[in-house]
Amino acid sequence: MIISDFLVLNDYGLYCRTGDFYLDPKAPVFNAVISHAHGDHAVPGNENIYCTGATSAIMNLRYKRNAGNNFTICEFNHSFLINGVEITFIPAGHILGSAQVLLQYKGIKYLYTGDYKLQADETCEPIEFSEADVLITETTFADPDVQHPDPVSEIEKLNLSEHNVLLGAYSLGKAQRLINLISVHCPQRKILVHHAILPLNKIYENYNYLPGKYEPYNRKLMKTPGQNYVYLVPPMTFDSYFRAKNVVRAFASGWKRLQQNNDLEIYISDHVDWNDILAMISEVKPKEIWTLHGDGTKLKEYFNNQIPIKILNKC
Repeated sequence: MIISDFLVLNDYGLYCRTGDFYLDPKAPVFNAVISHAHGDHAVPGNENIYCTGATSAIMNLRYKRNAGNNFTICEFNHSFLINGVEITFIPAGHILGSAQVLLQYKGIKYLYTGDYKLQADETCEPIEFSEADVLITETTFADPDVQHPDPVSEIEKLNLSEHNVLLGAYSLGKAQRLINLISVHCPQRKILVHHAILPLNKIYENYNYLPGKYEPYNRKLMKTPGQNYVYLVPPMTFDSYFRAKNVVRAFASGWKRLQQNNDLEIYISDHVDWNDILAMISEVKPKEIWTLHGDGTKLKEYFNNQIPIKILNKC
């Protein structure tokens, strides 16, 4: 029997009362099960952290001594127990080390997705599917009007111009994916990477997920027109270069708002779109769906009680 309050939201995040742990807590807690290393899912300062090896490496790089006190490294598809709840990490396909968290208690399976994607990505473990009684899914783009384009077609837009490109992207996950896509599909481009991205690339390489060919860049190279450079920079640097000359400005994201005021639109997302969520539901075959990290209203309207849907939050 599904326990309706097996997972509940409180001020610290998504809490499993039975196991006395949090999934991706929003503030430091005693027991934290971390799906992946993005800052909105992996806060510093937890006492006991359960995560994959790559997630641990990234958290320790970013947070240093404040990363957390005790890390338990959990392999994919190997189960472990926390206070009687059986937990298994399953690849989520979002970024390196990202995991869905399968929770089993009294014969019922609850699958927490974290962030996930179905699109191919050579820089992280591909998503795997597992059936569950309850699917707890992100709904970042849970809207029938949102359908992500083919990432190869999007990155090939860089082939339409010989100008240098100032390309904004998040440093973790997106940057490595872009390096790979550009290396494969825009081989004439020379990728120059911001210093904030380089240590993360090293972790990817340590786990044998090689982004591709790149080198560090400096500002002098930005002033050299017509070299087929792509300057890959994090958001703050991208915003600070709003007056940059002799470059085409672009920001790789699934969000329309981040495409505004740029010279080129590149829609590449590391989240599921509407069709991907429906495909995920088809694979998991849940009896109930619980939604968070977005708004599940349209998903609830779509299923019209064919599958019970509980919206845990609308933010």
